[in-house]
Amino acid sequence: MTHSRTIRVGLLVCGTLSGPVEAVHGGYYEVYSHYWNSTTPQNCDIKVVIDSYSIKKMEFPDEERLDEYDIFMVTGSATSAYDDTIPWIRELLAFLKGLINNHPNVKLCGICFGHQIVCRALGGECEPNGQWEIGPTSVNLSDVGRSIFRVDQLTLQQIHSDHVPVESFSKQFASGEIQLVGSTGPTNNQGVIKFYPSSSIDAIRTPRDIQVLTLQGHPEFSESIITGLVRQRADAFGPSTATDYWGHKGGDYEDEPVDKEGTGRRWQKTDGLDIVSQVLWKMLGVAPPTDANDEPGNEEHIDGMSGKTEAVSSISRAESNRRFLSGTQWILSQCFIHVSNLFWKLIGVVPKW
Repeated sequence: MTHSRTIRVGLLVCGTLSGPVEAVHGGYYEVYSHYWNSTTPQNCDIKVVIDSYSIKKMEFPDEERLDEYDIFMVTGSATSAYDDTIPWIRELLAFLKGLINNHPNVKLCGICFGHQIVCRALGGECEPNGQWEIGPTSVNLSDVGRSIFRVDQLTLQQIHSDHVPVESFSKQFASGEIQLVGSTGPTNNQGVIKFYPSSSIDAIRTPRDIQVLTLQGHPEFSESIITGLVRQRADAFGPSTATDYWGHKGGDYEDEPVDKEGTGRRWQKTDGLDIVSQVLWKMLGVAPPTDANDEPGNEEHIDGMSGKTEAVSSISRAESNRRFLSGTQWILSQCFIHVSNLFWKLIGVVPKW
């Protein structure tokens, strides 16, 4: 028997989607709502409630309500995360520092601009990169990134020209306070992880140990969204960047071709809906039942985690036990049938089943 649980997401909306992209996909609230609801693990009685805050309008959640949330997500934005002349940038930076330091039980995830501003809140810097990364891009994961995402490379949609230099985190990386997720050629810092403190140096860290996760890429963006953004902002990217995305066949078509030769980055498979979403759910203590590598029955309480996460761990253990008992019953029934068949054959009777 499983119990229902409500996941509360605080969505800090820092940008806007417009034109045909908004007409088809909605704004950031609709995009993130679709992402969370479409990736909810099957066989888990989970309800996702998303509260959206327009940061550009100086809308922030009340301090006394922060611990009601399981996770805050910081969206992308066309604004530069290093521009402190903008009041809402300064206000957001102060809010994120307070959230990280004073509300550690609440998870935090920053995407693209969100990655950059969260990194600033963690003590890093942000600056122009001098070039664009657009479309599906393979991120070479660090040792920590591989252990968390369980792959060597992670392909995500990208659309950015600013970055967080790895040098700005030299002290945090050296101390282990912050861990690098991975890198690409143009962008050495494709994301960072801040784990909860551990009493053991040799402790094996899992997604449930993550307090803060940032990604320069967009796990929530589809091909259609990136294609629409590239078309809307083609003049800003330059011809070489656009050609790299479209390929020499160009972008004057909508349907995915069978032969992708010459179609650039556009149709490359990305890992946002499966690999990244599983890590986000595991951060919240919800392990996908189909993940054979997980052992929910062996999960232990992590210091600093909220009671809400511990409760959902119990749900995962109960679901795991239920599947084990069901499988055991099936095996016993098959053994009974097999042995009874042998018995009847020994006495010269052919069984009918």
